[in-house]
Formats: sequence, C-alpha cells, structure tokens
Amino acid sequence: MTTKVIDPTRIAIFQKKEIRKTIHKNEWWFSVVDVVEALTDSTKPRVYWNAMKTRVKANDGIELSTNCRQLKLESGDGKKYETDCANTEGIFRIIQSIPSPKAEPFKRWLAKVGYERIQEIEDPELAQKRARAIYKAKGYPDGWIEKRMRSIAIREDLTEQWDLHGVKLQKEYAILTAEISQAAFGVTPSQHKKIKGLERQNLRDHMSDLELLFSMLGEASTTEITKTEHPKGFIENKKVSRRGGGIAGDARKNLEKETGRNIVTPKNFLPKSDTQRKLK
Repeated sequence: MTTKVIDPTRIAIFQKKEIRKTIHKNEWWFSVVDVVEALTDSTKPRVYWNAMKTRVKANDGIELSTNCRQLKLESGDGKKYETDCANTEGIFRIIQSIPSPKAEPFKRWLAKVGYERIQEIEDPELAQKRARAIYKAKGYPDGWIEKRMRSIAIREDLTEQWDLHGVKLQKEYAILTAEISQAAFGVTPSQHKKIKGLERQNLRDHMSDLELLFSMLGEASTTEITKTEHPKGFIENKKVSRRGGGIAGDARKNLEKETGRNIVTPKNFLPKSDTQRKLK
C-alpha cells in the first residue's frame, strides 16, 4: 500500500519569495497577499491588495474577491488565520490586474505547480519523492529525512482518526496536538518554537532526530489508543491525546535520566534567517 505524504512545508517558492499554499477540494490554493508581495515587492501587500480590489471594481466593475476563499494559513506568529486564497484560475485573474514584469514567469510557475499536483493525485509517490528532494536540497541528512517522512505519514494517520472520531475544527486539532506535545516534551508547540528561536517556520523541520522520534511516538501512541478505544468528540479525544503523549513523555524522561541531557534543545538543523539573527 502506498503511503500518502502531503507537502510538508505548505510553502512554495517563487524567485526566493515564499508563497503560502494549501490543498482545498483537491487542488492548490495560494495566499493572495503572498502573490501580491512576490509580484510587486510591496512592503504592505495587504494594503496593495485592498486598493487593487477597489480600483478594479471601480474601473471594470469586477469583484476580485469572488475569486477567493478564506482558508486558514499559518502566519508569522505560528498561528493559523483565515486568509484570502485563490486557486490557479483565480490567481491568473488577479495577476492580470497587477502591472508587473514578473507576471508572465509567475504564470508559468503556477502552471507547473498545478501540473505537479495533478501528477501527485495520479501517483501519490511523486509527492513523497518531491518532499525528499526538497529536504535534500536544503541540506538535511538522509537519516533525518527518513524520520521526517515517516513522521508525516504518522501525523496523517492520526488526523484521519481524529476526523473519524468527531474532531472537525482546525482549532481542536491544534489543541489536541498541543496536548500530545505538552505530555511528550513538557512544552507546547509554540513554547517549543520559542526555545528554538523560530517564527513562522515549521517546528518539525527544525527538530533533532530524538525530538522527531519522541514526537512520532506520542502521535503513534495516540493513534493506537484511539483505534482501540474509539473516543467520541473533542473532550474524549483530548484525554486520549494526553495519554498518548504521556507514553512518549515517560520514555523521554527515562532517556534524559540516563544521559543527563535534555531532549528539547535550541539546536536547529537549518541556519536562522538574517532577520532572526538581528533580533538576537
């Protein structure tokens, strides 16, 4: 059976600019403000986007917002917020209203991303291969990549179980994840990110081998308990999440006692950005 693996970063890169994206109804949807920033180099892309909507409506009588959906994307503070997003067709319409020499290469880039998504639907292993290639290009060692890919599959299995057992809201997923992390590591994901000096980066992409292993153990344990006991709704799943994370927590504490070293550390696999260095 083929293991399903989704894009682990949820970030696309266009000419060194990050474009947040997510899958909605089996297709890619892109952050409009990120696209605006990439094409205009505006320091206030949200202001630019709002002004552009007003201008296009006044000149052409067209509501650009009709091409958008409010989807949750991770922001700079690590939390997810409702964000204007558009699919490939919608983005094409929006960039027609942006006077930028970058528009044409961006269209070709969008077409390539959309084609890759179609390929991944037809052959899910391609998504896994591309994810491995991304991590390899960023300088991660093969052993870490193997653990990271496995952690993605374990996470997906867990979220599927939560969905089957009555957990539906995104904020509930975040709370349950925090319960597992608190029990496994003694810190929530947001606290864990602060220890590592991270901002909008994906926490798991900066975990050490052992952090990844204990994260997987907590989520895999929660999945197995869920499959066995079939908790119903958010409250019952919250209790199970705490117990599943606790299994990893006990193992972590035993290892820390044996080695005299903390598992959770500020160590990162990737170097901090220039912005982060300036903040230190």
